[in-house]
Amino acid sequence: MTDGIDHKILDELIQNSRESFRNIAHRIGVSTVTVMKHVKKLEKEKIIKGYSTQVDYEKLGYDIDVIVNVKIAHGRFAEVHESLKNNPNILAIYDVTGDFDALIIAKFKKRRILDAFLKKLQTLQNVERTNTVVILRVFEKKGLEISQ
Repeated sequence: MTDGIDHKILDELIQNSRESFRNIAHRIGVSTVTVMKHVKKLEKEKIIKGYSTQVDYEKLGYDIDVIVNVKIAHGRFAEVHESLKNNPNILAIYDVTGDFDALIIAKFKKRRILDAFLKKLQTLQNVERTNTVVILRVFEKKGLEISQ
C-alpha cells in the first residue's frame, strides 16, 4: 500500500532517477532516512521496477519514430510477440483494443531499415495487416505525476 510520501518520492524519481535521497527529502519535507526507507519498500513491493536513462535518440541517428498497428489472427498475439520481442528497433509492443490487436512503437536510423522491418513484419505468420504512422514531431512526453 502506498501513501502520499511514496507518491511524492515517485514523482521526484520519475523526473530524475539519479536524484539523491537528500535532495528528494529536502524538496518533499521529510528526512533522508524516511526517503531511503520508502524507496526500499517501493523496490521490495516491485512498484519501483528499476531505473533508466533518458536518451536523446535523435542525436544518435534514430530520427524516424513510428507507431505500427497490427491486425493479428484470432488468438495468436503470443506467437507474434515472440517473433518481435528481440527486435532492437522496437521500444514497446502493446496488446490493444479496437480495429487492430497490437501496437508497436519503434525507432529507426534510416528509411530503408524501417522498410525492411515493415516488409518482414507483414510476412510473419498470423499478421493479417498493418498500418504505419510516422511521427513527425513530439510536442510533449513526460512521466505520469503520481501525487495528484
